[in-house]
Amino acid sequence: MKLKSLLPHFIAVLIFLAISFFYASPVLNGKRLALHDTVQAQAAAQELNQYHEQTGEWAWWTNRMFAGMPSYFIAGDYPYSLPTKIGRFLDNALPVPVNLFLLLMLGCYVLLQILRVDKWLSVLGAIAFCFGTYNLIFLKAGHLSKVLAVGYAPLVFAGVILCFRGKYLLGAALTALFMSLELYANHLQITYFLFMLLGVYGLVEGINLLKNGKTIEFAKIIGVLAFAMILAAGTHSMRLWNNYTYSKESTRGKSELTIGAEKTTDGLGRDYAFAWSHGVIESFTLLIPSFSGAGAKMDTKSATYKTLTNKGIDASTAEGFVQQLPLYFGAMDFAAGPAYSGAIICFLFVLGMFLFKNRLKWILFGIGVLYLFFAWGSNFESFNYLMFEHFPYFNKFRDNKMVLNILHLIFVVIGILGLKQIIEEKTTFTEIKKPLLYSFGLVAGFCLIFALMPSILVDFKTKNDVQLLDAINQQVGDKDFAQQIMNAIITDRQSLLQSDAWRSLIFIVLSVIVIWLFTNQKIKQPIFIGILGVLILFDLLPINKRYFNNEDFLSKSALAETFVETQTDTQILQDKDNYRVFNLTTSPFNDARDSYFHQSLGGYHGAKLKRYQELIENQLSKNNLGVLNMLNTRYVITPSQDGQTQVQQNPAALGNAWFVSKIEWAKNADAEMKALDKLDTKNVAVIDQRFETDLKEKNLLADTTARIKETSYKPNELTYESNSKTEQLAVFSEIYYRGNEDWKAYIDGKETPHVRANYVLRAMVVPAGKHQIVFKFAPKSVKKGKMYDLIASIGLVLLLGFAIWKERK
Repeated sequence: MKLKSLLPHFIAVLIFLAISFFYASPVLNGKRLALHDTVQAQAAAQELNQYHEQTGEWAWWTNRMFAGMPSYFIAGDYPYSLPTKIGRFLDNALPVPVNLFLLLMLGCYVLLQILRVDKWLSVLGAIAFCFGTYNLIFLKAGHLSKVLAVGYAPLVFAGVILCFRGKYLLGAALTALFMSLELYANHLQITYFLFMLLGVYGLVEGINLLKNGKTIEFAKIIGVLAFAMILAAGTHSMRLWNNYTYSKESTRGKSELTIGAEKTTDGLGRDYAFAWSHGVIESFTLLIPSFSGAGAKMDTKSATYKTLTNKGIDASTAEGFVQQLPLYFGAMDFAAGPAYSGAIICFLFVLGMFLFKNRLKWILFGIGVLYLFFAWGSNFESFNYLMFEHFPYFNKFRDNKMVLNILHLIFVVIGILGLKQIIEEKTTFTEIKKPLLYSFGLVAGFCLIFALMPSILVDFKTKNDVQLLDAINQQVGDKDFAQQIMNAIITDRQSLLQSDAWRSLIFIVLSVIVIWLFTNQKIKQPIFIGILGVLILFDLLPINKRYFNNEDFLSKSALAETFVETQTDTQILQDKDNYRVFNLTTSPFNDARDSYFHQSLGGYHGAKLKRYQELIENQLSKNNLGVLNMLNTRYVITPSQDGQTQVQQNPAALGNAWFVSKIEWAKNADAEMKALDKLDTKNVAVIDQRFETDLKEKNLLADTTARIKETSYKPNELTYESNSKTEQLAVFSEIYYRGNEDWKAYIDGKETPHVRANYVLRAMVVPAGKHQIVFKFAPKSVKKGKMYDLIASIGLVLLLGFAIWKERK
């Protein structure tokens, strides 16, 4: 391949970099994003990172969150996985979010090039795909793995398309490479939705091949794609094995409880899974950004501001109030911003559906409709509940509205393919007039309707407005004035929709004028593409700046203050023993900040152990002191009278391990959980009767002199010393997880079985005398997975090398 032929691609990359640095200009001054989920992840990983710095090893278990959990989704390394090395190099080559912007644009650019789109038109499409608002909203929230997975998705699709075009070797090589990077992103929900797209595409194209008698070609495609997918998965054997093993124990797994409405589901609870369902009418945010008011802010021109100042409220106070207004009126409790694809892209998508003549259009349209149904969640329960109950793995995921990111890709691809048709066939205005008018009428018509009659489908009220009115009433102390403010808020919501409806209409009109100029040969192709590109930038970037702007970047000194040790932390950390902390001044099970400093009962993670989540719901939420004691909760952080925090020591905490004098047998999980309501956890252990044969002694003899204590602590290795006159049952204040498989126990170096007690803890019979007891976490998936990673990574290198050699030849 000649260097000259690569020049346009280099220029495209330079354009992408320029736009990325322009949008995220604070990174040029050394500032970085303060991302919520990234900060939470940093806190969650602190113990693991410290252990790695000290030993050079990864523990794969942390006791800093939720009293203990596997760290597969928190921190660790996959030393023999080539895609992991490549992915991390690419991640660190540029600062966030520039690296992700570049990936999103390159991914779409490559896909459009594989679809034989003009290079500069591909650049236009890539920019439009990158700056769909959901990409940036998820990025701002710190959902980096999600955005990574979205970025690699079009590259995987490009590889599959090559295979169906008869480029078996090159297609397989690229599919294997990009799928391995997709899996590196480690967001299986986006990958799951991507597989749906690939599956529908493969099914339709496969049927077409078989109908035309191309059975051998179809068999080759299936063979090379299967090999590519297996090879890609093989390079992540350790990661996927870890995830598969853990998923069965996490909130995605099956519960043994029958207490409660959703306890028996194999997967997430239905209400939890669909808690963030996109509204059906709210889907117009794809076209009109403030259709639901998500993430919007008002200024001094707002009706609410005028209502406040007319009543004599100080101007600065009124301005501060309106900037905090909850203007969102969609189907969810709140939303950081809209799923805006862009008025021009929505118009081009509809135009592309009229113009583009290919099966791919209908494949993408069909899967796009399906994606929209998924996003509606509980707002389209007749469909989604059926999927949840019967479609494989559908009930393992929540917040399905993230599929709108891939729907946005479909809008972009079909819209760009429509423009491709106009350019390549040199379509005249006469030829395009009807589809252009139909498309304009449909899309611009919706905008005009909502600009003139905003209340036609929306009443601008939410289920939270009653509480909002009460809060305003308490603040102003005047019921009538509070109602006036509430009415003004509703007026502002309406004016936002109208304003953005007019805005979208203007951009659609401008794009139609540009197409009219080109099809009437008033402007040349480069100018046509350039003007459209500028319009798309002016359409998307200002909307994104409403939600993700320079204020989200902080200096390094400000970021360093994220985890500042407070006086409360210092007081607790003076105690050098191994214990747990429970913070009641925050939302403890949705905040990992304490995990940076302490062994915490809480944390922040989307895949907690299911049994611990059930303990939270049934016991910890009730502040059951017996359960807090058995979890060795020595310190409780509570609010102080001066608005700060204070520490309360719990002298009843049972320590790291203790002997009990009695076993209470539970016939099932319900009975075991129920027993914890009033269990004397200091003296009695409740154990599921399935473990009865594992215990050598059920008639325990009291020994008031018996002692057991922890003598050494590592995240993945705990050492105890016991001394007793008779055989005893010891309960350990550690979470039971895959006992005798991944967590193994040893007495004086001899492997000894242990059981589960008190629903979540470990217990074992300890012989009389003085003994050393060691628990070690050594998952099979980690040990054996490394070898499979290495073998598959070598295979990936060989496949890529052979494909490149063959193409050059």
